[in-house]
Amino acid sequence: MKVAVVGATGMVGEVMLKVLAERKFPITELLLVASERSVGKKLSYDGKEYTIIGLADAVAQKPNIAIFSAGGDTSLEWAPKFAEVGTTVVDNSSAWRMDATKKLVVPEINANVLTKEDKIIANPNCSTIQLVMALAPLHRKYKMKRVLVSTYQSVSGTGVKAVQQLENEIAGVEGEMAYPYPIGRNALPHCDVFLENGYTKEEMKLAREPQKILDDRTFSVSATAVRIPTAGGHSESVNVEFENDFDLQDVRQLLSETPGVEVQDNPQTNTYPMPIYAHDKDEVFVGRIRRDETQRNTLNMWIVADNLRKGAATNAVQIAEYLVANELV
Repeated sequence: MKVAVVGATGMVGEVMLKVLAERKFPITELLLVASERSVGKKLSYDGKEYTIIGLADAVAQKPNIAIFSAGGDTSLEWAPKFAEVGTTVVDNSSAWRMDATKKLVVPEINANVLTKEDKIIANPNCSTIQLVMALAPLHRKYKMKRVLVSTYQSVSGTGVKAVQQLENEIAGVEGEMAYPYPIGRNALPHCDVFLENGYTKEEMKLAREPQKILDDRTFSVSATAVRIPTAGGHSESVNVEFENDFDLQDVRQLLSETPGVEVQDNPQTNTYPMPIYAHDKDEVFVGRIRRDETQRNTLNMWIVADNLRKGAATNAVQIAEYLVANELV
């Protein structure tokens, strides 16, 4: 199994390598790929040192699987070139997510849609993944009508430059700004770029991607995405209106039985999900589960996950594991 990690030097790329090693992914040959400025540099994986190679070199070596986390423009240009030589690409950018010819996959929910013909597979947005992990089992049982979500997203979702900005502000050091304003002691209702409709690109990903993953456009999602000064982990306040009524104990039971979801919900002991607790974990944590007392058949909950792991790297590796296990590569 020849595996290429494209964008190996980035924040998500580094976590992908960590996750591949932790999960003992069956690699016989590893290609670490990055932009031209990183070619020739050394990176270690599972105790061995590797030299970074360029994209053209990686395509020429025809890996079985290429896991991409190198930005949308790179994916648009290079994913088809890998696909042409028979490589199956798992892409972490937004480039292919809403392409009607590409599958958008969260393995616990819809990996069964994948076939050998799928040569470019999209990894969903980090905020979307944790949202649908909690919504999918509830939707199957109670049928969602409308979802309102407000996110509280860490600076690591923006990248290294944003993490550095927060660290500089904490240390009282002037430096390069990833955001138009300070992020320390602040909250920016501005994740990704603004669109003509007044929403940001991140908010529209949250609106559209769940419908594609669940293969259902009968429910709607409205989102407000906010950047907060946490170093890692995204949180979401979620309000869901269902067609059918529910019992709160049944909701907790259903979520606790869902693979990849962990319920942390006990107000008596101040038990609820927090980014600091989700750090470096693969589970999606759900708590503050309660009935919306202002509207029929409506539920409130709080969802937290490590955006670099289940929100990106782990989900991509799980897709690759599914491909291998089901002999699709």
